[in-house]
Amino acid sequence: MNSKIFFILLICVLSISSSIFADGFIHFKPRIRRFLPSRPAPMPVKPQFMPVKYHRVKVDIVNQVATTTIDQVFLNETDVDVEGTYIFPLPEDSSVSNFSMYMNGEKIEGKIYDKDKARKIYEDIVRTMKDPGLLEYMGRNMFKARVYPIPKHGEVRIGLVYQQTLKMDDGMCRYEYPLDTERFSPKPLKDCSIAVNIKSQVPIKSLYSPTHNVDTKIDMKEAVCGYEETNVKPDKNFVMYYTVSQKDLGLNLLTFKEKGKDGYFLLMMSPGEYESKPIPKDILFIMDTSGSMKGKKMKQAREALKFCVNSLAKDDNFNIISFATGINTFEKNLQQADSKKVDEAIEFIEKLEARGGTNINDALKIGLKMFSKSTNPRMIVFLTDGEPTVGMTDMKDIVKNIKKSNKTNTRIFVFGVGNNVNTHLLDKIAQNNKGVPEYVIPKENIELKVSSFYKKISQPVISDIELDFGKIKTSDIYPIILPDVFQGTQLIVLGRYTKSGASAITLSGNVGKEQKEYVFEDTFTADSEKNDFIPRIWASRKIGYLVSEIRLKGENKELIDEVVKLSKEFGIMTPYTSFLVLEKSQKMDRWELSENVSRSIKRKGQARKMAMDSFSGSNAVRESKSIQSMRQTNVAVRSTVNSVKSIGSKTFFLKYGGIWTDSNYKDQLKTKKIKYMSTEFFQLLKDIPELGKYFVLGSKLIVIYKEQAYQVVE
Repeated sequence: MNSKIFFILLICVLSISSSIFADGFIHFKPRIRRFLPSRPAPMPVKPQFMPVKYHRVKVDIVNQVATTTIDQVFLNETDVDVEGTYIFPLPEDSSVSNFSMYMNGEKIEGKIYDKDKARKIYEDIVRTMKDPGLLEYMGRNMFKARVYPIPKHGEVRIGLVYQQTLKMDDGMCRYEYPLDTERFSPKPLKDCSIAVNIKSQVPIKSLYSPTHNVDTKIDMKEAVCGYEETNVKPDKNFVMYYTVSQKDLGLNLLTFKEKGKDGYFLLMMSPGEYESKPIPKDILFIMDTSGSMKGKKMKQAREALKFCVNSLAKDDNFNIISFATGINTFEKNLQQADSKKVDEAIEFIEKLEARGGTNINDALKIGLKMFSKSTNPRMIVFLTDGEPTVGMTDMKDIVKNIKKSNKTNTRIFVFGVGNNVNTHLLDKIAQNNKGVPEYVIPKENIELKVSSFYKKISQPVISDIELDFGKIKTSDIYPIILPDVFQGTQLIVLGRYTKSGASAITLSGNVGKEQKEYVFEDTFTADSEKNDFIPRIWASRKIGYLVSEIRLKGENKELIDEVVKLSKEFGIMTPYTSFLVLEKSQKMDRWELSENVSRSIKRKGQARKMAMDSFSGSNAVRESKSIQSMRQTNVAVRSTVNSVKSIGSKTFFLKYGGIWTDSNYKDQLKTKKIKYMSTEFFQLLKDIPELGKYFVLGSKLIVIYKEQAYQVVE
């Protein structure tokens, strides 16, 4: 066995693409108790960071002017009173309007330092605390206040309010809040939240965060979004985009391109909320009423179906099919959703009972025939809790039959209830028919999940969408098949591009019974690293599609090789790259494993493979949900594994000798060496502030920036 230490890494979850910042923090130097003269003098005490109890942020944006209100509580867990220093890195062009902290009834004053003074303070703290986390702050202004005394086992509450004017670029505004407490809070926060309220003179079309899963609501010229977690150590700054436009349909482009390489783009498309009349739709609800649906499942399914029917617009056309051993239809054909038919449908739903087998093939074939004369957007909501047991039961034949019967390009949205569903069958039905599969696992509420989903698809705006990027050559676009756009929702498209420059982007589709075109002018940048979260989201989506193809169609060496390549480059876990060893043999171009590690990987790999191969069961459902999450992801999430770090578009591996190494680094590349904490080190950060977000990794680092390799050495 090689005497060198093997560094094992687990590529896990998705990795964050945003820059590493930190919110306001308090650092302090614990007091040293007096020692007797006969005893040796104590070693100098290293300053420490004070734990954060909670961190709450409220953001009010009115016509691009953002007011950020911060409420933080810090804990002194030591046995003595301490003196601390509160520091907050301020955004560019911001102004502090209020700082509130009272000690013994007296308000504490704070000071604002410009970039040059702030840089010197940051450098001193980094040198003293030997913590590179503050390097990200280089080039920013700073708010600083002395906090004394902070009572032993006590807490101090700090409030800070600052304003900034957000820049608008072609109808798009970007807001960022520094939220990285992982480096500076020794333990998790009790709660952390951000609430954003936006008011605009121009209608708001979309609201999107690439860093956090946020709840959003748009109401013409007002919008809100929120993020909240408990018992958490936030590890990334909060980034949010919102777009405004007078047009019915809003379209905005974000790009990322390193010099000499192909670029990445993210396209946001949204109608927002508007007052025009919704487009009529044709919708069919097909519900499994076999014996396995008996009890609570059946009751929840009935309530979900009643909600959907009651939410239909008057101009919609609908029908209901229940299936078990046989097929039972509410009406022979689609019916207009007037009040009389809706009431009759509710009576039909109330009488549904669970008994018999599961005839999936015939239920879908009969349902698809009802759309033969349809000209509106067409969709099926299909709910089942089991595998086919009656009629045609072979999965391949069912998939082929349904695809052949779908002559009207109807989208099929599938709900699998419980763990006994055939996930391969349901995934194929959804994906082959331009829909998505959803799964309701045991203990989840069917009514809540179905009704929540229906709200999103209840008001179609434009269907059968196509995109033309003009003279710009694009590739690897995800989603491959563009879904319909619904009122109050947004479509996010990611892809690659080669040529740069201004171009017309044409979006065409059906608006009701009319074919319409929308033309937008935008620029695909030649060299811009501003939106460095885009490549990681794109890679996650592509891996999701590749793994889905492998799972549903069988293993293919070319697809597996592409998955492994993307996994290594972007640090994203897949069933084929769970563990990697970072020590590379000089003579062998392969990854090596120790005997014990090989056994561990084999066991984990077999478990993942079983989930990939299984058609039903909890593992199969979990695997399908995981793949769908990757295929549809709009958020870049940082790896939780200590030996893999993702910063911006880069992934770093912890290699032999404790060196964090850029995944794009090759041994033959010449590197410029810089001594950690030297004058040259800080001068380089002054000249190239962008390196700060990589240098936070520590005193041993190799990074490639603009075709130059830099190595930080102790």
